[in-house]
Amino acid sequence: MNEQIIARHWLAAALPKAAPVLATSTVLILARIWNANGAEHSVGNAALMTALAIGAAAAGAFAAAGRSGDGVLAGTAFATSGGLALAGVAGYADGISLPLLLWALATAVAYGLAARYWRTDRRESVAYERHISERREEHDHIERVETLRAHTQIEVAREASTYATALAEAMTARASLPGFDPAALNKAGLPELPAIGLAKE
Repeated sequence: MNEQIIARHWLAAALPKAAPVLATSTVLILARIWNANGAEHSVGNAALMTALAIGAAAAGAFAAAGRSGDGVLAGTAFATSGGLALAGVAGYADGISLPLLLWALATAVAYGLAARYWRTDRRESVAYERHISERREEHDHIERVETLRAHTQIEVAREASTYATALAEAMTARASLPGFDPAALNKAGLPELPAIGLAKE
């Protein structure tokens, strides 16, 4: 009932959505810095990045293989392979057009893969919120029913007490009338007056 409402800062909400473009942009910037520092047309550096990208892709394939494959590890390995390939091309190429084209392609693929996980996460969050809402409504309904039952019991007890008091007062008034015979009441099958009430009279 008294849950705290925590509003997320807009930057914290937008940061996961900007993560793919930030990652690919960082790789592109670092690769162009590497290009300016001697990696342009360097066959050795290109071979190194190619070997690393193939190794990361192979690791991702092994991680995804089999029934017990780890999807998170495989996705991380394939993302690393793509990043290494982008860095290798951006570092080796002499112009900026091919690196920018690969950057746009890598960013689109990263958003395509991330959108799947975002949809799954959103679906799970909605299902959890729905479950919590249903449980809250169920508990509220039970609480309302119990409150009504308690009020009903209190009203019944109050009415019974009022009736018993009125009956006792009527019987006391009847006993004070002239010609009242308790034995005749007993013969008629009526309940016997309490001894305390008779003693007071």
